[in-house]
Amino acid sequence: MEKNQAADNRRIYIIFFVLAVLTIAEYFVAVELGSTIFLVLIALAKAALIVHFFMHVYRLWREETH
Repeated sequence: MEKNQAADNRRIYIIFFVLAVLTIAEYFVAVELGSTIFLVLIALAKAALIVHFFMHVYRLWREETH
């Protein structure tokens, strides 16, 4: 049980770091390039990470186990 908790915590920290890096990249794209297309792509990547890992959408298509 504790091994799973450690793996889950590690995954949360990695996703947090990736989201932070994407946010910094988003800022620099907005300031330096001003490209709406790149901003939308970064926003979609961030949204996909949040939905998949924090909202647990992947569980919708899994069979329930009791």
